[in-house]
Amino acid sequence: MTLPPQGPPQGPPQGPPQGPPQRPDARALIGIVLDPDSFESWDEPPIDRAEPGSAYAEELAVARVKTGYDEAVITGEGRLGGRRVAVAACEFSFLAGSIGVAAAERLVSAVERATREGLPLLAAPASGGTRMQEGALAFTQMVKITAAVGAHRAAGLPYIVYLRHPATGGVFASWGSLGHVTAAEPGALIGFLGPRVFESLHGYPFPEGVQVAENLYAHGLVDAVVGAGDAREVAIRALSVLAGTGEPVRASGPEPRGPARPVEAWDAITRSRRDDRPGVRALLTLGARDVTPLRGTGAGEDDPGLLLALARFGTAPAVVLGQDRSRQRAVPGLGPAGLRVARRGMRLAAELGLPLVTVIDTAGAALSKAAEEGGLAGEIARSLAEMVMLDAPTVCLILGEGAGGAALALLPADRVVAAQHGWLSPLPPEGASAILYRSVDFAPEIAASQRVSATDLRADGIVDRIVPELPDAAYEHRAFCERVAATLEYEIAGLLARPAADRLAARTARYRNLGT
Repeated sequence: MTLPPQGPPQGPPQGPPQGPPQRPDARALIGIVLDPDSFESWDEPPIDRAEPGSAYAEELAVARVKTGYDEAVITGEGRLGGRRVAVAACEFSFLAGSIGVAAAERLVSAVERATREGLPLLAAPASGGTRMQEGALAFTQMVKITAAVGAHRAAGLPYIVYLRHPATGGVFASWGSLGHVTAAEPGALIGFLGPRVFESLHGYPFPEGVQVAENLYAHGLVDAVVGAGDAREVAIRALSVLAGTGEPVRASGPEPRGPARPVEAWDAITRSRRDDRPGVRALLTLGARDVTPLRGTGAGEDDPGLLLALARFGTAPAVVLGQDRSRQRAVPGLGPAGLRVARRGMRLAAELGLPLVTVIDTAGAALSKAAEEGGLAGEIARSLAEMVMLDAPTVCLILGEGAGGAALALLPADRVVAAQHGWLSPLPPEGASAILYRSVDFAPEIAASQRVSATDLRADGIVDRIVPELPDAAYEHRAFCERVAATLEYEIAGLLARPAADRLAARTARYRNLGT
């Protein structure tokens, strides 16, 4: 696949939707997303809370006749690319997709069954939120729904969400916002408080363009904006990493060989800064498969300098978080939001037991008022702490530049691989020269004395393996990226063959004993 400039393989439209969008109902959506004729319902007849003869009972009866649905949620199982999955989808035409006690019980029962049977769960909310006719009791159902989804995730099972038009209120504020991967329908209204309610309460309309899928994508709240057909492909690709393919993870080739010659530090630094050198995007495009880019922190922040994705290197699945050299040239370095995106990737790897690959390629962290006030130093510290203690196999790749705390934050892995012209330094050598000599002229000598090259890093126990460049990655993009990918597959396969407790013990001992 070709990795897009930014965002998911099927990114959001560049402008507003043209004409009225075609939005499938719940059954049609399931038919589009799942393999043909594979859906089997799990639903039992709902137990209504409406008093017989009441206005609410009449509303329910009319909704059932008019829509052909018996409640606002339907659940069941099916096949997705041949994989068995559980499904829960809202139907907005049934009382605005609102969630009362019966709908919540149906939903929770389905989530619990998916957890018991070890199934990935696909959720497709489309709702105005809590069912007003049932009041506070309906409102508090969101707690048990959230608890059920939390237990599903705690069991190490994937949860994928497709937000549809509209998704608001308690539904969005509970099971609609807990996905490992979250996509949204183009042009969908998505927000906590519905705009009609806001205007009724405040007397003026909610600002336009805020509660739409494309704006949420821009702010790192959803990972993709796609139609139903593309949502199927996103889910298939994501689950191939999140839930595996069933094939064993093993190295497809022999142990990778290192370079034939050592590298001088300044030569490596000069080569690593070339504009035509392949970065993390080239690595994923040319060396990986089943790539699913993710977007932002999921909490309203994003940083173009940090790429987060799901991918496979050969047979090895991984969460990949990489410093994007092409993007960092356009922004003032990697900021605290980028490290919060990275920590989302770390948590995802830990929760699902997936290998984590970090990619270092940065000229340094952002140096700005915003970065300082945004807690850059604290984010570096928290990234280091999470990396060292992460309950998942970890591989760090020093792909190119490795300057300062932004690089160090992604370093402490089980295994560290470096490109032949990769390097790691407390500061860019020019900065170290300015500190020591009040001049940048001594940068080459400083780089050599600080032992920042891949060759020296390996000799000092910081790097485990060096990937050759023949003679320079800039001249052999595809061959180099395939070589790196094969090395990552080899390292991941080796880590997965070791008990988790042994991996963690070895990792902590490694960094405890550095330099001693």
